[in-house]
Amino acid sequence: QVQLVESGGGLVQAGSSLRLSCAASTRTFRSLVMGWFRQAPGKEREFVAAVSPNAGLTTYADAVKGRFTISRDNAKSTVYLQMNNLKPEDTAVYYCAAKGYGATWMNIKRSNEYAYWGQGTQVTVSS
Repeated sequence: QVQLVESGGGLVQAGSSLRLSCAASTRTFRSLVMGWFRQAPGKEREFVAAVSPNAGLTTYADAVKGRFTISRDNAKSTVYLQMNNLKPEDTAVYYCAAKGYGATWMNIKRSNEYAYWGQGTQVTVSS
């Protein structure tokens, strides 16, 4: 079982930056594909970014490409999402997720491919 705890959300103005963190409670964090998703009110959960176990691969949703950066520190069992130039449309609850042990990079943007989820952290961007 993997427990994920997000932090770092908040209320910011458009153009600001935030860094989200997600701490994992597993000694095998370095073997997990990690992702970030978000869900705005009245909308379905959507993919934001993902990183491979050794951080050699990353991928982003088109809406955040060039503004968000996903990274990980395997020594700290933590994955990060640096969000720059935030826009009001980035307002959502952001969730950290981990694919199951042995999972591949395939279907990386599908939420049903992820086995473990955090409780979410709210990000609100005012205009």
